[in-house]
Amino acid sequence: MDSIEGAPFGSFVDYVLDDAGSPVLLMNDLSMHWQNIQRAGPDALVTLFAQLGAASGPQPAQGQDVSRCSLTGTVSRVDPSADDWDALRMRYGIAHSYADQVMDSPKFHFYRLAPKKIYFVGGFGVSSEWVPPEDYRDATPDILAKDAPAIVDRLNRQHEEDLLLTATQILNVGEVEKVRVTGVDRLGMDMRVTSRVPRRRNKLQTDEFRVGFRIPVISVEDAKSEVLKVFQEAWEKANGVTWGGDEVPGADIPLFKTAEDGLM
Repeated sequence: MDSIEGAPFGSFVDYVLDDAGSPVLLMNDLSMHWQNIQRAGPDALVTLFAQLGAASGPQPAQGQDVSRCSLTGTVSRVDPSADDWDALRMRYGIAHSYADQVMDSPKFHFYRLAPKKIYFVGGFGVSSEWVPPEDYRDATPDILAKDAPAIVDRLNRQHEEDLLLTATQILNVGEVEKVRVTGVDRLGMDMRVTSRVPRRRNKLQTDEFRVGFRIPVISVEDAKSEVLKVFQEAWEKANGVTWGGDEVPGADIPLFKTAEDGLM
């Protein structure tokens, strides 16, 4: 059998997550990737690379511009006596339509990857960090997790001018080239802003910002309302609307820069 002994060998696998966020894979005993894992021994480390699906819209994220995560850990077979066995089978069958045809085959088994190292990259030339396994394990899905991709897609497709005003008026970024929402959750939305900076070699700078909501939202409708408030205040500031006294539209919106462009 041909081999590349000692070198990493990548392959594509489907997965679901258990309640602790550990990836669960359904692998064929005859597959090359499973044979390599088995040959490496029970303590061998395996890395699963997962990338967010590309969004649509007028300026869709693609390739290295898309958020991704690498989870490294050990792999062990899930025993049918495991407390979450039935839940995993159901979850996998719902997520991957072909699974019902092979789950009961003696050649296929479920395997759980226990993450020991987790590395997150926010996009090309922007944020990246090692995430403590305990923080990853203890995290809970955001109330908007299921609806966030659709919200992000709609914002990028239908509110290009609003996003531009938000970047210039609320984030105070000058010479904006493009703006895109990259995420939204109950506490706010993430924006990636590319601006023209003549002193840089490529004349462009891309930074990431967090635009917080004044109050945590508890529904999709609440999130839409908070986003529209941000857009409204950006418009008011751009058009010289005042609220009386020293108060300026957008002044108390929670803001911070989450990542600066690392490319020169």
